[in-house]
Amino acid sequence: MKQSILAALFFNVSILGFSQTTEQSKAIDNYIKNVIQINEIPGMAVGIVKNDKVTFQQYYGRENLESDEKVSSKSMFRIYSNTKLMANIGLFKLVEEGRLSVDDKISKYIDNLPKDWQNIHVKNLLSHSSGLPDMADVKDLPEKATFNEVIQRLSTEKIEFEAGDHYRYNQTNYMLISMIIEKITGKAFEEYILENQFPESRNQVIFSSNSIEKIPNRVGKYNYNPEKKLYEKLTEISGVRAHAANGLAVTLPAFLQWSIHLSKNDFLKPETKKMMWKPFDYKNNGWEFGHGWEITDNNKTKSYGFSGGNVSAYSIFPDKNMSIIVMYNANKGFPVMYQMVNHIAGIIDKNLMEPYMLAEEITIAESLSHPNLKKETYGYIIENDNVIFSYQYPKNSSTEFIKSVSVAGAFNNWNMNDPSYQMILKKNNVFEVAVPKSQFEKGKSYGFKFVMNKSGWLTIPYNAANTDGTQDNNLSLKID
Repeated sequence: MKQSILAALFFNVSILGFSQTTEQSKAIDNYIKNVIQINEIPGMAVGIVKNDKVTFQQYYGRENLESDEKVSSKSMFRIYSNTKLMANIGLFKLVEEGRLSVDDKISKYIDNLPKDWQNIHVKNLLSHSSGLPDMADVKDLPEKATFNEVIQRLSTEKIEFEAGDHYRYNQTNYMLISMIIEKITGKAFEEYILENQFPESRNQVIFSSNSIEKIPNRVGKYNYNPEKKLYEKLTEISGVRAHAANGLAVTLPAFLQWSIHLSKNDFLKPETKKMMWKPFDYKNNGWEFGHGWEITDNNKTKSYGFSGGNVSAYSIFPDKNMSIIVMYNANKGFPVMYQMVNHIAGIIDKNLMEPYMLAEEITIAESLSHPNLKKETYGYIIENDNVIFSYQYPKNSSTEFIKSVSVAGAFNNWNMNDPSYQMILKKNNVFEVAVPKSQFEKGKSYGFKFVMNKSGWLTIPYNAANTDGTQDNNLSLKID
């Protein structure tokens, strides 16, 4: 893939290792503007907290496509599933106060549960290991259905798996969490969260899972319709049942102050946060997920956070005393929030730039930045009696944190650890491995992909001519 133009676009504004915050801020601002341009994002707000102080707070574009109102400090972005973070903290505050345990059965707090829901524990809700039917999959629930009516409707669906078995993201879990909070506190979930987490900014926060409700300064969300080639405003309407899962809209200043409070242990004690961020022990998979929080390893530095609606992301790096917030209202291509958090973190501290995420960001953006690139064979050439597999990492970036790049495919049982297919770093960030052509059967097609650091399967460039046409969109190798 011809990455030189796009890579330069990103890296000319994100040289790593700045010593001055002003230079970092300028680089971050330029990077964000490039992301907005490439992805045709109508409006965005980005904030950074470092050492319990706001070090970056910028606004871009319009709140809604139907007006010219600019995104500002008054704009309330609906953060969708990032709302779960506030619900998590609210629940763990009750744990800290000794008013419940994550090992409690939910039936202790919720009456009249279906029989096969009785052995589900609070920790199963937090870890998305409950196995419950997902209310988001049930389309016949009225907007104003009560919690008990939702439970009654879901009771007609089968439990999907034994509680604790594995991870499956599920909105029902957070309706039940809100019910538990209300049972223990005697307060409405929304009031409990506002009172304890946004006491000084209540006028900058609102709960609503109604996408078409007219709320002053609330930013609208849009989905891109590739057939019509235009943005369409989201019109989804959920009820109060969805508030704990995805209903919060918040300004960037209020979100930043919330993050400072979290970092300063104003919400929870350090030992309680440690418990909340501890990976849940699933019975049948190695998924690393905390009690309601995603866990990310940025080159041996842990961060915790979540995303929402493909338009928001929050990440906190406790060891660096830093957090990053990204909120926007639409994007034309692949959701960019995770890549942006990674890239911004890397501008601030080069040790936090995860190389796999950076490679994915550039590959995915290529189709938007340069949609007319010529189709070409990608990933290998045949030279003399060898098949030379070749992967180009962005030329201007550091390979310091790339421990390995390998090729895995139908020819080696998709074994990313096969020593014969481990690639060697050459000049200009090119990784290569030569394999005897005799190892491949003539006329047979082999699917393959590149793998970084033995876990990240790299996305195929959109202009690769040799794809196998499968759902996995693998590269294809054929020896004539």
